[in-house]
Amino acid sequence: MDNASGYGEQINSLDRGQRSLSAFDVRHNFVISYDYQLPFDRLGGPSRLVKGWRSSGITRFATGLPLTLTESDDRSLLGTRSAGAISLPVDAPNFNPGPLNIADPRTGLPYFNTSLFRPENLGQLGTARRRFFSGPGLNNWDIALLKDTMLKEGMNLEFRAESFNAFNHAQFGSPDGNVNSSSFGLITKANAPRIMQLSLKLLF
Repeated sequence: MDNASGYGEQINSLDRGQRSLSAFDVRHNFVISYDYQLPFDRLGGPSRLVKGWRSSGITRFATGLPLTLTESDDRSLLGTRSAGAISLPVDAPNFNPGPLNIADPRTGLPYFNTSLFRPENLGQLGTARRRFFSGPGLNNWDIALLKDTMLKEGMNLEFRAESFNAFNHAQFGSPDGNVNSSSFGLITKANAPRIMQLSLKLLF
């Protein structure tokens, strides 16, 4: 919890409701790293062919980052719409409490119930907290298959076949939190799909 979460976020010291989730708050974050020596040498065969195989990877399951709610029309008349190269106004929309109805991003529908939000009244700050719910989470697997081949004493050749986001699981970005935007509530971006690469590394 905080009143501001970094460069560009302005603070209104008179608004006690500004205290909310930090922009970098990840409520649940499970990460496991692993490296397993594959026992191919038990099958028999040429030593250089069957020895040195291993699999490694990093798997992460995490809840999403909080959505930042903003209003960029300065209806509060505080003049905080622009305060530098990167800035977030202190203005926030009005919020009418009700079910958020979080939707599956794959549907193309707004991620949350946008009808609960409307622009603030002229000369007043909105009632919504800056951040009080989160965007889509992560389900990511980075996996590698490696082969170490000893060429001679003190010299090893490592082959690597790596796959990032190995299962090509969609990693959606956060929805648009600007109530004045035509894409308010919509998710318009995602992280990279599966990426694969092969490499050789000589260690000596």
